[in-house]
Amino acid sequence: MPGRTIAAAAFLTVLAAPAAAEMSAAQTSTAQGWPNRPLTMVVTYAAGGTTDIIARIIGTRLSEVLKQQIVIENVGGAGGMTGAARVAKAPADGYQFVLGNVGTHAQNQTLYKSPSYNAATDFAAVGLLVDLPMLMVSRTTLPPNDLKEFIAYAKTNQAKMQYGSAGTGAPTHLACALLNVAMGVNITHVPYRGSALALQDMIGGRIDYHCLNASAAIQHIEAKNAKAITMTTKERSAAFPDIPTAHEQGLKDFVAENWLAFFFPKGTPATIVQRLNEAAIAAMMTPAVMEQLKKNGAEIVAPERRTPEYLQKFVASEIEKWAGPIKAAGLSGN
Repeated sequence: MPGRTIAAAAFLTVLAAPAAAEMSAAQTSTAQGWPNRPLTMVVTYAAGGTTDIIARIIGTRLSEVLKQQIVIENVGGAGGMTGAARVAKAPADGYQFVLGNVGTHAQNQTLYKSPSYNAATDFAAVGLLVDLPMLMVSRTTLPPNDLKEFIAYAKTNQAKMQYGSAGTGAPTHLACALLNVAMGVNITHVPYRGSALALQDMIGGRIDYHCLNASAAIQHIEAKNAKAITMTTKERSAAFPDIPTAHEQGLKDFVAENWLAFFFPKGTPATIVQRLNEAAIAAMMTPAVMEQLKKNGAEIVAPERRTPEYLQKFVASEIEKWAGPIKAAGLSGN
């Protein structure tokens, strides 16, 4: 019997070898001809927000670098999980990738009881692109002018206050939710179909405050349509040096930051992953693109943080980093 088992295993190995070779050859052929048709970049939030704007800034130049059209599709829902899940389940042929962020590839893994993918294992990491400083803004008719005043006001008026976000589970939701816990207040959350809509309603006085990517709010702050209460980064942003951090204003070590990165479906050939990585960096480092990114508050990451290998490890560390605060805030298991 043992002899027959060994013989059978050997026979199956012989049968499997041509199939594996054919698969490897097919992947090599696909990679060599890539890209020979338009690519789809999935943006996991509605059009008009910072993520969408940055996707289009990079995507336009990326089309020129790759000599193929980059079709941007906005697929919102479930804090960005809907769009990210679509890419996770897409064919691993290099023609569909997602612009992921701290929400889709870190926070949602703990925030949701049954996330629709494993951010650490269901994607091929391409490269980290930019860091996005976040801040909290309020409507101009709200009395507080800084975080210390805001905390005192919120503790007295929390029962009638509301804050908005780009949707439940989005980084804009988590930033404010964790900030509320740090301030010791319980305030009603109003999710929107995109950060731009939440900001519009806040300016109109229908909600009280909103945490978002700083670049999306700065023009409204300068026009005095919104108040900058605090940055949620550990240190002041180079793009917004005059806005103090929550850490500076009494909430020691409070941090809620965002970032953007490209991801393919798991199993995408390594040569395609590397080619998109190189093309994305080339697009991003074009002087005109760099200037546009800077105007939109996006801070290009250092060269050593742009590799697929770095991003793969970074995602795992970000999932672990956010698990503690989300659980401690009682926000996990939705």
